[in-house]
Amino acid sequence: MPILNRAAELQTEVAEWRRHIHSRPELLFAVENTAAFVENKLREFGVDEIVTGLGRTGVVGLIRGNLGAGRTIGLRADMDALPMTETSGKPWASTTPGKMHACGHDGHTAMLLGAAKYLAETRNFKGAVAVIFQPAEEGGGGGHEMVKDGMMERFSIEEVYGMHNMPGMPVGQFGSRVGPIMASTDEFSITIDGRGGHAAQPHKTIDPIVIGSQIVNALQTIASRTADPLASVVVSVTKFNAGFAHNIIPEQATLAGTVRTLAPDVRDLAEARIRQISESLASAYGAKVRVFYGRNYPVTVNHREETGHALAAAMTIAGESQVSGDLDPMMGGEDFSYMLLSRPGAFIFMGNGDTAGLHNPAYDFNDEAIPHGISYWVKLAEMRLSA
Repeated sequence: MPILNRAAELQTEVAEWRRHIHSRPELLFAVENTAAFVENKLREFGVDEIVTGLGRTGVVGLIRGNLGAGRTIGLRADMDALPMTETSGKPWASTTPGKMHACGHDGHTAMLLGAAKYLAETRNFKGAVAVIFQPAEEGGGGGHEMVKDGMMERFSIEEVYGMHNMPGMPVGQFGSRVGPIMASTDEFSITIDGRGGHAAQPHKTIDPIVIGSQIVNALQTIASRTADPLASVVVSVTKFNAGFAHNIIPEQATLAGTVRTLAPDVRDLAEARIRQISESLASAYGAKVRVFYGRNYPVTVNHREETGHALAAAMTIAGESQVSGDLDPMMGGEDFSYMLLSRPGAFIFMGNGDTAGLHNPAYDFNDEAIPHGISYWVKLAEMRLSA
């Protein structure tokens, strides 16, 4: 069950596109050059309809099949990079300090372009394929913006599919699961207003550092003593800012962090307990507290039937033994979740081999994975839009 011959033929060309994008990383919605590159390639391929500026800087190309009228499915790739300085040392490394493709979005974009080229050449399907190139996955919610812009309705998309590379998974392998596959990504900050004073006279102060330390410890009980032991929840305090001198107890301390869950009710529980713990402990010490809790990306939830279609397509090119339908959920977040709230679909992972991890300054997308990704997209489209 090999990859498609045409996909293998395209590998060198698509790798050149990928390396071009990699060397010119852009952040969040400011992906104008990447979007222009995508648009130009789609025009070269003879894609039937191209719309730019969706979700601010997103691009969608519509490819109609030769086998008659039918449904439209969406295939999505993300385009943005991360605010990091690259250390990979590759000839195509980022030319912009402080920006790099450390999550493989350059590879995702290039593979979907490769699939678009193949599908525009062959058109061996009914209906249409919408190839979706999305900005601002890395914290900007570009997927949400494209949905709000009416993308699904404009192209009559009935199903939508996403894919992400996974370092550590061998090239040629795929994995997914029905239900929650990636976590919600909430953020919180806790500001403690105490009473400052001399460090040698702590009894005349209300020490926000001591109170903040108690809150940090107590927040760990959300996972260990509040949530169901079988539920997945992570509460991580990642910032603690207070004080400016050795002999002064400050007026204020600020904590911040993230909450990751795989279920809406656990998300609600975590938010409620963060507020209760913070307010109760601050009150016990005579301080005041302000809690901000921001809900970011929702849980990425794969639909049952569409996950079956995604896994079946992967098996046609990788073989059943190389495809897992019971991949463990991950506590990272993904704004493809918004598209799955709008339409049925599925998110799948593909192997990137033995590379540096995602969001690591030494990371680079593995070009050997390109034919596998192109083949997956093509097979999925043809299988879902068969005559």
